[in-house]
Amino acid sequence: MLFSTLQKDYRKVQRCLSTGYMEKKMKRSRLTFAVLCAVFILSAGAHLYSSSNQLRPEKKMSESSNSYKELATLGGGCFWCIEAVFETIDGITAVTSGYAGGTKENPTYKEVCSGKTGHAEVVQIEYNPEKISYEEILDIFWKAHDPTTLNRQGADMGSQYRSIILFHNEKQKEIAEKSKQKLENSGYYSDPIVTEIQPLSVFYPAEDYHQDYYAKNPYAGYCSIVIRPKLQKLGLK
Repeated sequence: MLFSTLQKDYRKVQRCLSTGYMEKKMKRSRLTFAVLCAVFILSAGAHLYSSSNQLRPEKKMSESSNSYKELATLGGGCFWCIEAVFETIDGITAVTSGYAGGTKENPTYKEVCSGKTGHAEVVQIEYNPEKISYEEILDIFWKAHDPTTLNRQGADMGSQYRSIILFHNEKQKEIAEKSKQKLENSGYYSDPIVTEIQPLSVFYPAEDYHQDYYAKNPYAGYCSIVIRPKLQKLGLK
């Protein structure tokens, strides 16, 4: 029985080969494969087009959200202190310690500390003006350091520790000048305000180990003796 079945199968194969049956089947298979490829390509193209259309609104939202972020650049002594203050304020999205106001390109911390670069230790603040205004940032700035001491903040002495506002545009300049005059008229400080108001030319971010210094080193000597008491005085810690 098995032998008879094998013989029948063998004859079928011979018949297919002799009549071109297999060749026809292969042609049909190639045609089917080509049709499937075309359908796949068209489907993939339609999917990509649909996906790109769905992503466009998200891209616009991202661009729109960026428009609500502005920058302020301020110097008031050691940047570790000013950075720690503004990192606790609602509406502030980022604070970067760095150098500005001088002439040396890409200065190092050691070079700035020499007092020969003209740069001051500053922080560049990224903020959302819908949550906090430039005027409010300056109000905090005046209280976060002593703007009456020339080239000095506490035990930190040198031009790199001077009080300075580096404005990004004419509107900021106008606001800064009015804010400084308002402070002088208020009598909050008995001595004259010596804070410089200058246009920002270039901001150079400081070395990585300076960034988020207080957050990373809360029990370091300077943080315990200088920064923490300042935050407590301002009601921020």
